[in-house]
Amino acid sequence: METSRRILLVTGRLAEPLVRKYGKGCDVFVTPVSVAAFLTPELIAHYLKRAGIRSEDYDLILIPGLVRGSAQVIEDELGIPAFKGPRNAMDLPQTLRALSGGFRLSKEKPADELFSVDALKKVEDIRNRTRNRAYIEEALKKPGNILIGNLPAGRDFPARILGEVVDSPKLGVEKTVERALYYLREGADIIDIGMVSGETNLDFVGEIPEIREQLREKGFDVPISFDSLNTAEIERALDHADLFLSVDAGNIEELITEKPVVLIPTNQREGFFPTKPGERVEFLERLKEEALNLGYKRVIIDPILEHVPHLARSITAFQLYRERNPDDVLLAGAGNVVELYDADSVGMNALLAGIAKELSISLLLTTEVSAKAKGSVRELRRAIDMNLFDMPKDLGFDLLLLKEKRASEWRFEPAENIIEAKERHVQLEPVYFRIWVEKGKIWVNAYRGAEAVLTVTGEEPNAIMDTILEHFGISPRHAFYLGRELEKAKTALKLRRSYTQEAELFGEFYGS
Repeated sequence: METSRRILLVTGRLAEPLVRKYGKGCDVFVTPVSVAAFLTPELIAHYLKRAGIRSEDYDLILIPGLVRGSAQVIEDELGIPAFKGPRNAMDLPQTLRALSGGFRLSKEKPADELFSVDALKKVEDIRNRTRNRAYIEEALKKPGNILIGNLPAGRDFPARILGEVVDSPKLGVEKTVERALYYLREGADIIDIGMVSGETNLDFVGEIPEIREQLREKGFDVPISFDSLNTAEIERALDHADLFLSVDAGNIEELITEKPVVLIPTNQREGFFPTKPGERVEFLERLKEEALNLGYKRVIIDPILEHVPHLARSITAFQLYRERNPDDVLLAGAGNVVELYDADSVGMNALLAGIAKELSISLLLTTEVSAKAKGSVRELRRAIDMNLFDMPKDLGFDLLLLKEKRASEWRFEPAENIIEAKERHVQLEPVYFRIWVEKGKIWVNAYRGAEAVLTVTGEEPNAIMDTILEHFGISPRHAFYLGRELEKAKTALKLRRSYTQEAELFGEFYGS
């Protein structure tokens, strides 16, 4: 590509074709080392000096992002500014474009890692702007914004996530706090206390101040919302919670409060729920008018986001309501859609967050009850951050977990002698190993017969493998098997999946 600066790209022999392909417009220096990751800054400086590269020859040197150590060594030796490029040659065009736009590279961190850091810094800058007191005070004067406890929400603020602790009374105070802390650390803004349908748990409602205090002691001074259709429970919670969900035509006259409430288009006592989008919107508009006439001060509207096969009609209701009521604050229950669809949650949460942005839905309620919904709070947080920009694409961070943005082109010329792999019979050894994951770590038991003689635990397969080899003499094939299983266990931990030794981590959907 065209560039006003004279840039020298350093690489190893095997990556040369890709570096020349993606580094157009730059000179390429190929070191005598096959794999670029085996290079060091000292070696690169040595090769460049030996090749007669002088300070006046180039304005900038880019070394592979996989090189360990600082590029400062090269700059000190040659007098040419030196920085780390990307880890993958395919990211060179983006790096060179960023350089031409004034992007500052690092001597220690790969360029592609910096893009992510830079993008997330922009996200934090946006969030910090909306945390400014003067900004908040001015925004709250405008329609479409509301204060929930100490948290502003609405069209002039990023979407807020409510993490629902389902059936809190069954969990008790300590487990509810534990679950709430998990949600908050994952990115939730509000903790929703979900009560048990069909029960009355007034004693637990009285424990909400204790829950709030324990969260504060851990550094989280956040609003508490309360989710119940039980009038007695809601009345008891009026002094304790900051937001009340599920106020409908059946209980609206009994629960008048100046605190924010969420109106839903139902009459639970009569079993009434308008399914057609137009009827639902009109019902909500009448309910809102009634609430304001009764003395409610702050109302939030939830047209109810339904799961498939009624998702489309509910989104239509949201859109119709938004068109007719542009200044109202809206809430949507994303978890209801995700929990009732046997598909990976990440893409669903991303899409729902995008719809929320388009329709100015300011509050997203979710939970992580089932295993397939694990990570939903974090996924929503990332999706909301992506939607702070005009287009959730090419930002430097993403929600691509199992698929990739672009395919790698790594390929090498095979040797003249090519043989087909054949499996050999495996001889049993006197020691064997059982692997499991627990509490964010990998655990390995070593057995002789039925007796566990040693347990090794850790987070990194290499460290566990080194420790096993230190204590047991096993064959290379056995070591290879363990390494493969340990890496599977680590992948399961990262993806929050369960792990079973010798079982496939993923199904066979893409197997044919």
